[in-house]
Amino acid sequence: MPERPVLTKQEYRDFLVNQSNWGRWGADDQKGAMNLIDAAKRLRAVSLVKNGRVVSLCRELPKTPAANNPTPAQHFMKLNQRGPHGSVTDFYGTAYHGQSTTHLDALTHVYLDGQLYNGKNVHEAIGFDGTDWGSVTAWSDGIITRGVLFDVPKFRGEPFVTQDRPVHGWELEDIAKAQGVELEPGDAICVYSGREPYNRAGNVWGTPPDRPGLHGSVIPYFKEKDVSVLVWDMMDAMPNDYDLPWQVHPAIPALGIALVDNALLEPLSAACAEEGRYDFMLTLAPLIVQGGTGSPLNPLAMF
Repeated sequence: MPERPVLTKQEYRDFLVNQSNWGRWGADDQKGAMNLIDAAKRLRAVSLVKNGRVVSLCRELPKTPAANNPTPAQHFMKLNQRGPHGSVTDFYGTAYHGQSTTHLDALTHVYLDGQLYNGKNVHEAIGFDGTDWGSVTAWSDGIITRGVLFDVPKFRGEPFVTQDRPVHGWELEDIAKAQGVELEPGDAICVYSGREPYNRAGNVWGTPPDRPGLHGSVIPYFKEKDVSVLVWDMMDAMPNDYDLPWQVHPAIPALGIALVDNALLEPLSAACAEEGRYDFMLTLAPLIVQGGTGSPLNPLAMF
């Protein structure tokens, strides 16, 4: 596979500043690239449902501490007895942002140079009890759109993405051609990098300070194709050359794209191979948390 030139630090930062979606849907817009998903787009997604097969892209709630899960989810049970009868209730608690829980990132989750999506000052927008800008409630009607899987291991003929070969934007373009799919505005792009095979090989994905994943060069590709959502199992490759904590998450403040982190994509890869196609209807239904920066999520793909 031929290598192409990668973005320099200056080219990368220039793109984030000069090619952003700020103001594209108005100065006060808080929905971002979700504006690309209208009624016609949702009906396009529904038209892809042929046999009703459903695949969940959600991992189990991670309750066990691990190197990539320093703040495990909490789950407590309670038995409420009334003589021989009663009920069972429980409590869930999760710090879902991180490298373990399947979750949706809202537009208020990441900022660059003190600015959130559309140029909102992060210090003015964020308070202890929530945010009044770019909250997950902007997507309270849910997200229903066409999803497209990019199967990187299948394209490479290797079980998983490695540290020395991150996924670039030009490679996604090559994969789309190889799979015979064409991206359309408002699509959700699902990038499978082989997290499960990587872990089965004796690794723990997400163990700091290194992790394989996607390169920042995918952001211009997302802009070119008008992607609305990124669903991925391996996230930003680390470390990077851009002097930022991450190199793909800036798609949130720059382009207003929703990110679904820590998705379980191995079953989707198998389903696409069995179905003989790589597009499907994708449904995301976040919790409605006023002022929230995202939500735990169970993404569903339907064929």
